[in-house]
Order: sequence, then structure tokens, then C-alpha cells
Amino acid sequence: MHAQTPDQKLNQLGIQLPQISEALGSYVDMVQVENLVFLSGRGPLKADGKYITGKVGQDLSTEEGYQAARLSAINQLAILEQAFGSLDKIKRIVKVNGYVNTADSFTEQSKVINGFSDLLLEVFGEQGRHARTSVGVFTLPQNMAVEVEMKD
Repeated sequence: MHAQTPDQKLNQLGIQLPQISEALGSYVDMVQVENLVFLSGRGPLKADGKYITGKVGQDLSTEEGYQAARLSAINQLAILEQAFGSLDKIKRIVKVNGYVNTADSFTEQSKVINGFSDLLLEVFGEQGRHARTSVGVFTLPQNMAVEVEMKD
């Protein structure tokens, strides 16, 4: 039996990648340098055009933060799919930097960003295993719960 491709795994998980509009600021969503791709930070934008917002550990639980990070991963994968036509062309996820909008005493940032990492592992298998940083921050643009950047 052949291993499933990332596109097949997304389908199996019931995940349909959204259409992503262009970056709203003075930057681009993605820069490719030879075989490496760098993705700008992306937050948990829902289908209704609104972000999951609030401070994890105050307004949101760790699990809600996890789900926000997972949605951020879906949005990042959508950028890759739009750029390359298929996630099957992605050979490896290299690095993830996760920023969590947190209450002062919150210390479970790594559990929140696991929502992002776990989805990459589900979709890419071992090629989704990556180096990672997860930090708590005082605030994020538009009060997003999380923002995550990725290199592959």
C-alpha cells in the first residue's frame, strides 16, 4: 500500500483549504529562495473573515488556543497550495515560529502551538516534523490569539 500524499491526507481529514487574499500590509505572504520557502506570520482567520481573538489563559483556554493554532496551519497550507498548485510538491517543513497572545501568567505556549505542529504531522507525516519556537507575547495584530510563521 502506498503512503498517502499530503493532498490525500487533507481530504481524509475533511479539510478544505480556504482561498487566501493577498497580504494587507507592506509585505508578501511568501518568499521563495531557491528550494526554500518562507511564509509570513498568519493568524487564525475563520471562513467568516474574522479572527479567533483574545488572550490564551484569560479569554481562551489552552484547547481553544490549540484550535486557533490549527486553523493558522490550515491558512498557511492554503498559501502553499495556491502558490504551488498542490501540497504534494512540498518536500519538508523546516521551521515553525509560533506567537501566542497570552495572559501574564500563562505558560502553556508550547501546548497551544502543538495545534499547528500536530496538523503538519497529520498532513505530511515525518516530512512535517520541524524545528520550532513557541513564545508568549503581550499582544498580536487585531488581537489575534496566535500568529505562526513557517519555513519549508
